[in-house]
Order: sequence, then structure tokens, then C-alpha cells
Amino acid sequence: MDSLTNGLFQIQLLMESGGFVLWIILLASILMWSLIIERYIYVYYQHPKQVKQRIDEWHERRDRTSWYAHQIRQGMIAESRIELSRYLMSIKTLTVALPMLGLLGTVNGMIQTFDVMTVFGTGNTRGMAGGISVALITTMGGLLTALSGLYFSTQLSQRVSREVDNVADALRRD
Repeated sequence: MDSLTNGLFQIQLLMESGGFVLWIILLASILMWSLIIERYIYVYYQHPKQVKQRIDEWHERRDRTSWYAHQIRQGMIAESRIELSRYLMSIKTLTVALPMLGLLGTVNGMIQTFDVMTVFGTGNTRGMAGGISVALITTMGGLLTALSGLYFSTQLSQRVSREVDNVADALRRD
């Protein structure tokens, strides 16, 4: 229990050291990870059920060769693509925004550093270190969360492409 309390204290200290921008980065990364987890749950649990339903619906059709049937098949594939791609753009946008938020924290920390230098000169290293600390912590927070989001958003995009191809192949078979 002591290590848990110590760990929470360290996290609180880090968040306080990073300033308000680090809290924004935390909120944006929580949103990004919620969307990523939702997509994985959808792709691995919900989507296979929908694919089976679409395949059953396709195989129940008598006409699978006419132009009209081809359009229905294309519509089923498009519906799968839309459902699979939901939130991917939001995830990618957050992945791009997180380093920019880190940069905002960097600028904020450097402004704090320059304010200390303006008032006290270069003699107050403790005051300057506080601003530099804000700059580095927020940069690190933005980059780390963006890199993890980049990996998983790329993996999800590739999975979506494969799943759409699989749906198209399954609806082609007779």
C-alpha cells in the first residue's frame, strides 16, 4: 500500500511540475486511448458478428449476379468500411495534436524561464529550472502519448483495410 501511495504522489508531483498544459495533454490522451480501446473492442468482438450477418443476408439472396445485386454488395462493403473507420480520424487528429500541445507547454515553460530571468537575472537558477522543467515535461508528455497513439492508429488503419478486403471476399463467394 505504501508503494501505491508513493506512486500516486510521484504522479501528482509530475502533473504539478508540468503545469496546466500537461493536464490538457492528459485529458487528450485519455480521450485518444478511450477511442483506441473502443475500436479494438469493436473490431475484435462486434464486427465479426456483423460480418456474419451480412454474409448470411448475402447468401439468402437469390440474385447475386445482376447489376442491382452488385450495387447491394458494394453497399454492404461500404457500410463495413464506414463502421470500421469510425473514430479513426479522431484518433489520428489527437495523435497529431498531442505533440503540438507538448510544444505549447514548451513555449509556456520557456516564457516562465524568461520571466524569471527578466526579474532576477541569470542568478536565480532554481527559478529558471522550474520553467525549463515545465518545458521538458510537457514536451515529453506530448511526444510519448503521440508516439503510442501513432503506433496503434496505424495498426488499426491496417486492420480496417484487411477487414474490408475480407468482407469483400466473403461476399463474393457463392
